[in-house]
Amino acid sequence: MTKVGYARVSTREQNLDRQLSALKGAGCTRIFQEKRSGATLERPELAAMLHYIHDDDEVVVVALDRLGRSAADLTETINTIGQQGATLNVLNLPTFSEVPNKAMRTMLTNLTLEIYKYIAQEEREAIHERQAAGIIEAKRRGVYKGGVPQYSADSPDKHRRYIYNQAITMLEDGKLSKAQIARTLGISRPTLYRIVAEIPESIQS
Repeated sequence: MTKVGYARVSTREQNLDRQLSALKGAGCTRIFQEKRSGATLERPELAAMLHYIHDDDEVVVVALDRLGRSAADLTETINTIGQQGATLNVLNLPTFSEVPNKAMRTMLTNLTLEIYKYIAQEEREAIHERQAAGIIEAKRRGVYKGGVPQYSADSPDKHRRYIYNQAITMLEDGKLSKAQIARTLGISRPTLYRIVAEIPESIQS
């Protein structure tokens, strides 16, 4: 069995040292690390880690949100870890190691992961909603300077152009609610509503 660590920070300005120290302290002998947003689908080191692990390995992260921010993204990553025959150890969550029954231990662990997956996403959405409220208030006071929409057809960021186009496609398809689309794409509801506001009413309905 190999303990495989994964460390991630969102920007180049943030430091990985704290996570790396915790992972080494937990006994990780192989650590994958990167500086990428948890919202982006392009995380090459995470993909490399998922390809590297195999039966009986243990994937170690300091917190669940290091693996991603949306519930759908976290579910996919956790399922992939299980499909590779590995287990997941989140250092800031209980391990239930004192529970002697393996089935009960697995059930408690899965329940905890489900709760924290949605907490991570709700926290992220709350941040975006506060930002949106701040913009509305700034506009009301006449002090909002504006800016280029992050998600648009001509966004300079390739990933955000992709998310924008996927949102348009899913809205046109009409099979999912707006809340479901936002959750699937890993964006906040206010972000999706800003995209909706830019497209024809025929698509919005």
